[in-house]
Amino acid sequence: MALPPQLRSIQHYLRTAQEHESRDPVVAYYCRLYAMQTGMKLDSKSPECRKFLIKLMDQLESMKKELGENDSISQEVVGNAHIENYALKMFLYADNEDRSGRFHKNMIKSFYSSSLLLDVLCVFGELSEENVQHRKYARWKATCIHNCLKNGETPQSGPIGMEEDGEADEYGAGGFSDHGASFRGGPSSGSFDQNQDQNQVPLPVDPRLMQGQQEGVHLTADDFTKAQKLCKYAGSALQYEDVSTAVTNLQQALRLLTTGHE
Repeated sequence: MALPPQLRSIQHYLRTAQEHESRDPVVAYYCRLYAMQTGMKLDSKSPECRKFLIKLMDQLESMKKELGENDSISQEVVGNAHIENYALKMFLYADNEDRSGRFHKNMIKSFYSSSLLLDVLCVFGELSEENVQHRKYARWKATCIHNCLKNGETPQSGPIGMEEDGEADEYGAGGFSDHGASFRGGPSSGSFDQNQDQNQVPLPVDPRLMQGQQEGVHLTADDFTKAQKLCKYAGSALQYEDVSTAVTNLQQALRLLTTGHE
């Protein structure tokens, strides 16, 4: 069924879902869920949109039954971790290619797809400020590099001259959340400047984190929920053999549980 013009802005999420149908059904499911939720806000009244969205709902219901035993579908916190880690892993690949001066269509698509998947994270709630910045940077990078290659120019590596400045075919079609804004820095280096070779040596654990909970530390229910999420994120990272991200999340969980601060 053809996508109604009123719902054009969700086409890239539906395309990403289709691309992941076999590769990662969980990603496909949440891309369609985000597309459906966004489509409902855009136009759920006109006959053509209503018909399209009902068909999309039926498809989601069918996928949910097929994937019902998958923790990433049945447990929201696991699903959140799955999509976030997948998006950031894709971002990391593109960022490493960019900083190494290797500019090609696959890395452009990885930047843009990671920004779409960070949009998809909104089905779980408000994005963290860090992910908002990752999304802006990834979308800007995809646009900038695409335009440079299209015009026969050599792109600049890293967060140089970060100003959203124009359209770039499908990479601009989704629209920027803050069109025309300028950014003084790229994503925080943190996990994204690290070499993700599988033989990478994990970061050493702060010995203070191994001494147990400090006296006078009172943990709230939110603290326990955050620690649980961090452990889930670590488990999801290990599914992709991403040791560094797993170690970082576990260290954050330990720090939170022993000091009361992330």
